[in-house]
Amino acid sequence: MNSTTCKVLFLEDEPTIREVLTEYMLISGYEVTAAERGDTAIALLNQYIYDIAVLDIMVPGADGFAVLEYIQQHCSGTAAIMLTALEDEKTQVKAFNLYADDYVIKPVSPVILLKRMETILRRTKNRFEKDRTENSGQQRGLYLREQAFCAYYDDRKLPLTLSEYLLLQTLFREPDRVFTREQLILRIFNEDYIGNDRIIDAHVKNLRKKLPISCIRTVIGVGYQFDREAEGV
Repeated sequence: MNSTTCKVLFLEDEPTIREVLTEYMLISGYEVTAAERGDTAIALLNQYIYDIAVLDIMVPGADGFAVLEYIQQHCSGTAAIMLTALEDEKTQVKAFNLYADDYVIKPVSPVILLKRMETILRRTKNRFEKDRTENSGQQRGLYLREQAFCAYYDDRKLPLTLSEYLLLQTLFREPDRVFTREQLILRIFNEDYIGNDRIIDAHVKNLRKKLPISCIRTVIGVGYQFDREAEGV
């Protein structure tokens, strides 16, 4: 895989190591976002797609294992390398049980780390390319990652609630169909919701505020429809 196409999330709290390895990655053509706290790394993963994450374990906030677990649960297209001074067997086993792609013990040569990254990216290329194009057929515009219950626009994750995501998913899957409010309630809440069907109007209003394009059309007297002619879809 060409490194110029790869986005790296680098979690490391030691300033010298962070600066030196970041510089090597940049020189090698990677696009790098560095973080020194685990909670910052999780927030970045919640907003952007990364090809690979290089994670220290002992960092402030959420530790590297928490970030790794978040990646496995929400970012199936992101490979992960643990880069840490912890070399005991128990810690390494825990990392691999959380599906880390590699475990590198510090100190490490920057050249060796870059080779390990290159190997992981080459091995996982097909995996995350499939994840990126799921339900969209292209990287740009609006698309869904259904396994993670997430919607994206141009690599940026949209901050949707579960109900808003399920509403968008329902309309997105069948753009030629006009859904009534009652049908949308069944898709979102199954048969558990008791109340006014105007709750759908509130969800549509909030969803429209969060979408960067106008793609939900109101069909007067009936309900709502996804507009597949909207820009970027």
